[in-house]
Amino acid sequence: MNCNVYNGSIVALTEGAMKLTKSERMELQQQTTSRKGRADSARRARLILLLADGHTWAQIRSKLDCSDSYIDRWCKRFEADRLAGVFARHAGRQRCKVTDRIEARVLARTTKHKPADGSTHWSSRKLAAELGANISHMTVSHIWAKHNIKPHRLEGYIASNDPDSETKAADVIGLYLNPPQNAAVFSVDEKTAIQALDRKDPVLPLSPGRAERHGFEYFRHGTLSLSAAFNTKTGEVLGKTASRHTSAEFVAFLTDIVVNQPGNTQIHVVADNLSAHKTKRVEAFLANNPRVHMHFTPTYSSWLNQVELWFAKIERDVIARGVFTSVPDLKRKLMRYIRHYNTQPKPAQWKYCDLSRRITPDSIVTVH
Repeated sequence: MNCNVYNGSIVALTEGAMKLTKSERMELQQQTTSRKGRADSARRARLILLLADGHTWAQIRSKLDCSDSYIDRWCKRFEADRLAGVFARHAGRQRCKVTDRIEARVLARTTKHKPADGSTHWSSRKLAAELGANISHMTVSHIWAKHNIKPHRLEGYIASNDPDSETKAADVIGLYLNPPQNAAVFSVDEKTAIQALDRKDPVLPLSPGRAERHGFEYFRHGTLSLSAAFNTKTGEVLGKTASRHTSAEFVAFLTDIVVNQPGNTQIHVVADNLSAHKTKRVEAFLANNPRVHMHFTPTYSSWLNQVELWFAKIERDVIARGVFTSVPDLKRKLMRYIRHYNTQPKPAQWKYCDLSRRITPDSIVTVH
């Protein structure tokens, strides 16, 4: 008789106590030699064969590099359910069948409640622990992925309080999707206070295994503003820099837009609600240039102005990591980028057409 100690108790296994039928032994041997089977299944098959051949637990631990609890668990499962207990059952925690009720619980808890420990958002493990009921963190992750829920992501917003928001938004979107005949539509805005920053220490270039590195200390040489008019049909950009962004500069920029368009072309300008865009000087310009039509976006709705997409591009490509020795150097590099961009311009693919998705003060729901 072989005696083995497990958890302080003596477990006795007689020689040949693990009886196998001929078909069971063949199936177990096939599992140990299969090249396409799972490694953990092959390991369990070897365990049962070793037990059937009369090996002691000490010998099995040495051969399989396993623990007593591993031997005990799979021995009991085989004795209870034979081959089905070894191969048909999940090796670890039993897989949770995702029912509609479980899915609803996960979604409701995720979207309508905060974690009890004071955390600001859920993790899959934290939600699984709170729900219990054999729901694993992988089940939670699969449900989130199915419904495109990403609790770790955070985005900012600001709700427009403009009473004419829908009317203005529909007007602007209509220009993008169905521009008038014989007309040019320009999205216009200013990128203000662009800093001409020069690094105190040399820039360390990109190299294998290392990112480009900038020193933390810098010199500030001054600022300028960049006015840009984005042609929504062609994607071309008309740019102009100035030291300030007043009504006079805005009118001068509108004049440049007019000069660059054929005399019979109607010009539609989409702009935000900056006070410099609505002065008497601008009104006088519009009265003297009847083919220029202003269209204002709703308040706090910069996303409706396509030129903001282009500003994000020049910020990423030139400004964010740029080194500028002076304000004229900053201006030169900005204008060089615009000239190069206009050799292969790309219009925006406008996708914001559903007004019902607009965030308003009335649509905000606070989650506790």
